[in-house]
Amino acid sequence: EKDSAREVRRSPRGHIMAAAPRKISVVVPTYNETENLAPLTKRLFAATRSAGLEADLLFADDESPGTEASASIVDALREQGYAVRMHRRRRDEGRGLSSAVLLGFSVASHDVLVCMDADLQHEPEAVPAIARPVLDDAADFAIGSRNVGDGGIGFDWSVTRRVVSWGATLLAAPLTCSTDPMSGFFCVRRETLDRGKRLCNPRGFKIALEIMVRCRCRRVRDVPITFRERVAGESKLTMTQNVEYVRQLLALYWFVYKMYLAAALAAGLAVVVVLVIVAGQSR
Repeated sequence: EKDSAREVRRSPRGHIMAAAPRKISVVVPTYNETENLAPLTKRLFAATRSAGLEADLLFADDESPGTEASASIVDALREQGYAVRMHRRRRDEGRGLSSAVLLGFSVASHDVLVCMDADLQHEPEAVPAIARPVLDDAADFAIGSRNVGDGGIGFDWSVTRRVVSWGATLLAAPLTCSTDPMSGFFCVRRETLDRGKRLCNPRGFKIALEIMVRCRCRRVRDVPITFRERVAGESKLTMTQNVEYVRQLLALYWFVYKMYLAAALAAGLAVVVVLVIVAGQSR
């Protein structure tokens, strides 16, 4: 697996040169996630080193009661030799998950970008598998899915949450071919992101869906993952986020189908005009 995770370069004459390690930047948005930072970091770097990947880790932190403690933990991890840092987001840099991810991507070191949650529901050991399709240029966008292969949910998820997730996925089906567009565990190359980054809504809660649609990712690869129970921290899902998701969907539908919607509206208006004229002439 280590050999397959390294790039083979050739000289202009076709000679094989020394293999270069493949590099990824992992961005993790955080808000009061102090307890998870050390185990996530240690598990992530164990996984990437085993896969022969050169990685760095960026925690994009919104100011919270745990920010100072988080900063101390990250400093200690860096002193232990881990390539990890934390970006404290100022108020004028935005708030919310999507803008944190986009900001993290903009200051990340490498061109292959991975996003994952801080609560360890996304297993750090799955990062190499998520990154591999993009590193291999087999996909524009790779996303961890609970709904393909041996993916699934590794704990007793409530019926309500399952229904909400199923409904949200169904509503997004006309926008993407992914089986799990609600996932926040994904990988994209910077040049792909740059195609539509300025169009992405920083308030959208489902940033993976936003990027897939706005950046016109045609080759999307679903990678099986097991969604684990939260180790520490609280769910960020609220009714406000549900409303924001509906707004996000409406904006994305308009972005994708506006030509068809405009044509349908124009056709409908034309029919109304004709009916009015005919009714006027029949009097």
